[in-house]
Amino acid sequence: MTIESYLYKMYSWRMTSITLSDFRAHQSEILDAAQREPVEILSRGSRRRAVVVSPEFFDRAVQALEDQTDIRGAREARNEDGQLSHEELMAELGL
Repeated sequence: MTIESYLYKMYSWRMTSITLSDFRAHQSEILDAAQREPVEILSRGSRRRAVVVSPEFFDRAVQALEDQTDIRGAREARNEDGQLSHEELMAELGL
């Protein structure tokens, strides 16, 4: 399972949805709610416009995506040469 699908499954079932006009009218309350769970903002026709999340959730999601990219890069490098030394792996990951 990719990190993207994990994050989607973990948070999409709990996501509160509101209209853009409701967001405009209740910004402070929506920002408070986003500290507890993601809040989906919809435009007319129920088209997704944005998802508001807490800074902590955003930071964790970005870090998880970066980690997955590093892991993929290491796997690709290992597959190219067959083997990768510890030093090569650390250099590949920029550590």
